[in-house]
Amino acid sequence: MATRKKTEPQLPSGPPAAAKEVAARLAVAIPAPRCELDHKDAWTLLIATILSAQSTDRTVNTVTPLLFEKYPTPAALAAAPREDVEAVVHRTGFFRNKAKAIQGASLAIAQQHDGAVPKDMAALMALPGVARKTANLVLGTAFRIASGVVVDTHVTRVAQRLGLSAAKTAEKIEQDLCQRLPQDQWIDGGHRLLLLGRYVCLAKGPKCEDCPLAELCPSRVGDPLGSWQQRAEHLQQAVQPGDAPGEG
Repeated sequence: MATRKKTEPQLPSGPPAAAKEVAARLAVAIPAPRCELDHKDAWTLLIATILSAQSTDRTVNTVTPLLFEKYPTPAALAAAPREDVEAVVHRTGFFRNKAKAIQGASLAIAQQHDGAVPKDMAALMALPGVARKTANLVLGTAFRIASGVVVDTHVTRVAQRLGLSAAKTAEKIEQDLCQRLPQDQWIDGGHRLLLLGRYVCLAKGPKCEDCPLAELCPSRVGDPLGSWQQRAEHLQQAVQPGDAPGEG
């Protein structure tokens, strides 16, 4: 909608944004938030999420089609030669550690869980390469189990700028967000915060003028353009172009 501002936002200079209004506006802007890691089931989502550490969803999505074509089940991936798996996932970075993690997680799923990804936090976090963020994502996205809010670098940045949390650790930020959002908003509401951070509330050069939350945000720089509904539509077109009004 506009040229990006050069000035960077500072720490919140006013009262925190009202979580209820934040959730309501983002629900208009992103009515059906989607995980942008390509996957077909809980296991492929788990593996893709492990691979996404210190990488991008776009890069992971270029790697996983071949990975799952070669190794279509947890047992197949667990039994593959390590060097072959490393070669496939090399582009995601830290490929040796990631190959070890996805093979270890797949082995545990095959041997301890009858080939099915477990549906509880403790069992998921016992898998190699799985921390709370990954477990929350898999439980929420694959099983619609609201175990918490996924807190990545995008959610951390957005929560801090909106004044929804002043915490520095993902664990404490998640606690703050879970207190501010009703449990039925933990999955989709948290994912909307993530997508807002990915497309609008950027680490450098945030598009405050295009943000549907601009009037609510104590960290915004500059004045918003148009109404918040217009900005919400613009965000929807960026995140979910196929669902935007007038499109297929």
